Amino acid sequence: MKILFFIVLLYIFRRYLAFIVLCVPLRIVNQRSRVAFLAEKKDNSLNACCEKLPTPMNLALQKNENEHASGFSLARVLKKKIFCIIYGYSKYLIYTIKYFPSHVVRNWVYKYIFLVDCHPNSTIYFGCEIRAGYSLHIGRGSIIGDNCILDARQGIYIGENVNLSSEVHLWTESHDMNDPYFRGSPSKRGAIYVGSRAWLGANVTVLDNVKIGEGAVVCAGAVVTKDVEPFAVVAGIPAKKIGERSHDLKYEFDGSHVLFY
Repeated sequence: MKILFFIVLLYIFRRYLAFIVLCVPLRIVNQRSRVAFLAEKKDNSLNACCEKLPTPMNLALQKNENEHASGFSLARVLKKKIFCIIYGYSKYLIYTIKYFPSHVVRNWVYKYIFLVDCHPNSTIYFGCEIRAGYSLHIGRGSIIGDNCILDARQGIYIGENVNLSSEVHLWTESHDMNDPYFRGSPSKRGAIYVGSRAWLGANVTVLDNVKIGEGAVVCAGAVVTKDVEPFAVVAGIPAKKIGERSHDLKYEFDGSHVLFY
């Protein structure tokens, strides 16, 4: 009877077995990625006051362009293949865990495997796709709705009691349509900051290098390309200010959520 029960459990959770086996090496990869991310941010801050000096990112772009110009390179091909394997493996594990029917399990994985800096009272609902979780911060009481995409490759910082409704997408990197190799130039990447008690409605998209102020409201379906003032109400594509929100906000989210959801 015990063996039968064990077999049934294995069948029910069979899609998660690969995740259990592979989560340890994924944590190691994320730890190294976090170190590299912090080092790059430190270098960028040191070079910001001296624009004439080549930044690490500019050097990398120049090196990449030289590699393209030089034609075939076995080392470049192998490097690309290894990157695709690691990236695909990481994406598969993110997809595997985001629908697991337990807040406790998902939050544990987000915190200790993907290294997301999330407060215990924050809530992440079903289907949230987190990219580069090692550079994502979610403050106390904040709510991440169904099927959000948080692309934190350049850093996402979410304050306290923030409400991200369903299908909100935050993108910290983008392609440069004028780049000869369709790369993302330095002007097309940057961190996103969401102030405390901000509310982003359903299907909102926020692009790179944007700061959304405290208490601001972004109406459903808007595309935010520029900074949003504190307590401003914005709407449209691109988002523009249409009103002002009350400054007397006192609500506190306590992290309560629907069981198994």
